Amino acid sequence: MKRRDFINTGLLAAIGGTFASANTISTIEKNKQLFRGKAKNIIFLVSDGMSIGTPTMTDLLMQRKYGQESRWMSLYRENKVCHALMDTASADSLVTDSAAAASAWGGGVRVKNGALNMGPNGVEHQPILQKFKAAGKKVGCVTTVPITHATPAGFSVNMKNRGLQDKIADKYLELRFDVMMGGGQEYFDGTKRSDKKDIFPDFKAAGFSVVRNKKEMELLEAGQPVLGVFSESGLPFSLDQHSDKELTENIPALAEMTDTAINLMKDNQDGFVLQVEGGKVDWAAHANDTGALLYDQMAFDKAVEVAVRFAEKRNDTLVIITTDHGNANPGLIKSKKVDQKFNLIQTFKHTNEWILNSIKPSDTPANVIERINYAQGYAITEEEAKTLLKAYVSFDNNGLYNAYNLPFRQLAQIQEEYISVYWAGMNHSADFVTLSMFGVETEALPPLVKNYELHNYMLKAAGVLK
Repeated sequence: MKRRDFINTGLLAAIGGTFASANTISTIEKNKQLFRGKAKNIIFLVSDGMSIGTPTMTDLLMQRKYGQESRWMSLYRENKVCHALMDTASADSLVTDSAAAASAWGGGVRVKNGALNMGPNGVEHQPILQKFKAAGKKVGCVTTVPITHATPAGFSVNMKNRGLQDKIADKYLELRFDVMMGGGQEYFDGTKRSDKKDIFPDFKAAGFSVVRNKKEMELLEAGQPVLGVFSESGLPFSLDQHSDKELTENIPALAEMTDTAINLMKDNQDGFVLQVEGGKVDWAAHANDTGALLYDQMAFDKAVEVAVRFAEKRNDTLVIITTDHGNANPGLIKSKKVDQKFNLIQTFKHTNEWILNSIKPSDTPANVIERINYAQGYAITEEEAKTLLKAYVSFDNNGLYNAYNLPFRQLAQIQEEYISVYWAGMNHSADFVTLSMFGVETEALPPLVKNYELHNYMLKAAGVLK
């Protein structure tokens, strides 16, 4: 083999961590022929807070439960994506938060944690959806957390503090983006607004189609800008939603929102740009909630399928699949009967959040054992039940997205013996993360990128930036 050929092959190998074969190279060359020209459409999918153990375990779970691999991992196995590692640091920390991470993509510059496209001394970096909107494209975001949350906001607005979600909601009214759907009713109806004002009527008066449930979403037609808000805060975890007929009927899944958004924007002559966020993957990781994590990652994977299916039929669409940072680094760890333990997750009915919300400190250990067995199919010991009950009153259970100070960590530690899934912590990590691209321009993807580099990559792929 010539030295130059060996180096080129090694470079491709570095992207995925294994030596690339001739088949890999020929597939990439084939993709170059299939996907020509610029990206008229971009679909940017983010599984928020996704350490590499999350898609790994999700793929294993899907294979064992349904006999099929995850769509995202199938793209790797079939050599249909270019892939790389991404450095996720923020301007002031090796470990980013979601606001700074989304701002790196959105504004093309690293900012401090907590800020949205705002640099030192109030310098504003124009968010990428505003740039694409100005270029004639339809733009939007769909998410399983509040639509005003950090990841969609990082693509959309300038704000000194990600916590100003009522102000972000106001900004969406001004920007008139084409499709914005998720949770966060409390930032629109006055509940958590500093002015206590219900601004849903303002959106309607400005010509928006405002939808509040799944049936209303399914009746949408292209033309007017859309605001869809389907829950007070974040949407329910997928595992709990699937076990509740009313939730399933009233609240759309991420894949359903993604499909709706694409259909509403796809006929625009200048194309569209859509950000899709599996935001509750991050919330589950913060809670060390394995059932919530894996089933929400599964729901994200269905959104990946929607995006890829759309792109496969065209030669003008770029699909980007990634995460903004790792979180808590979960993993399936070897133990006695590890396969059988992992299999238990296949029959989970509910998340740890559901369990902990249904337990009262006054419950007996027998009540706790019964509740967990009903929800997840294993019986903890009486001593473990006593430990969990004690945690309600004897421990400081602070943490992100834990308004009721529930003992998530204590339950996760008890679960380790039963499902063999372990966690490194309860917060974000500095790990490099996986980045995949399918469609036009993907051959230009280098093996290691910094998060802010994706801003210009997208603009150039779409021909907006020369």
